[in-house]
Amino acid sequence: MADDKPEWLKIMVSADAAAVARRVDAALTRHQVHTVCRSARCPNLPTCWGHGTATFMILGDVCTRSCRFCAVSHGCPLPPDPGESERLTDLVVELGLRYTVLTSVDRDDLPDGGATHYAQAIGNVRCRAPRAIVEALIPDFAGDRDALKTVLAVKPHVVGHNLETVRRLTPDVRDRRAGYDLSLSVLGALKEMSPDLVTKSSLLLGLGETDDEVGEALGDLREVGTDVVVLGQYLRPTPRQLPVKRYVPPDEFRLWEERAGRLGFRAVVSTPLARTSFRAADAYALLR
Repeated sequence: MADDKPEWLKIMVSADAAAVARRVDAALTRHQVHTVCRSARCPNLPTCWGHGTATFMILGDVCTRSCRFCAVSHGCPLPPDPGESERLTDLVVELGLRYTVLTSVDRDDLPDGGATHYAQAIGNVRCRAPRAIVEALIPDFAGDRDALKTVLAVKPHVVGHNLETVRRLTPDVRDRRAGYDLSLSVLGALKEMSPDLVTKSSLLLGLGETDDEVGEALGDLREVGTDVVVLGQYLRPTPRQLPVKRYVPPDEFRLWEERAGRLGFRAVVSTPLARTSFRAADAYALLR
């Protein structure tokens, strides 16, 4: 079991970046918009906010699932806020974001898993900020294809869904309602329904996976047509989550980047601090 974080995971934040981050934080509070940056205790929060970017979390901040790697609160969420998408879009316009990522908690309590709410938020941003690239990082919607069609109908530029970990570890890492094959089927369905759509997924390393298992997961993602893959180091958000089994050094992440590129991914982000939405705009620009 890993203990002290190595040097390569320590983040330095400039005074300028910190000042911009404070401005973003104040705007988020003023518009009453949630971000996964805050709720999941993302290690990249100062860096991303320092560049004036954020990943917005819609459908509230309470998840109906309880994955053992995630620090987002879980339980019984409130009904969706009908004014959320308008406030979120106001914020996107105010901050002048060129790349917007919308993600959410799981909402198994809703008939469509929250797909209609997603569509409203994406549509509002695309209408009022037409120059912004919109990425939707979606839950699995329990595999409901009608829910996926609802999201695709408003034409997000990128749709991501995270595999999170290798097949063997999925039952220990993710909620019992999630599944390795379910996630692959969602990614495959997105490509089937919209072949030109950019699809994206990610893996967290350091949970006890083997190299062969990571290789298998990357191959499975390519098999269902995934365009962009992100590999990052799992970091334990609080003592309540799973412990880190191993800190993967930067050299190994570079090797995975090369290997993923050879498999045919159109863009790869593979660094210890990478997360699905971290450097999302950079990954989009790398598409080949």
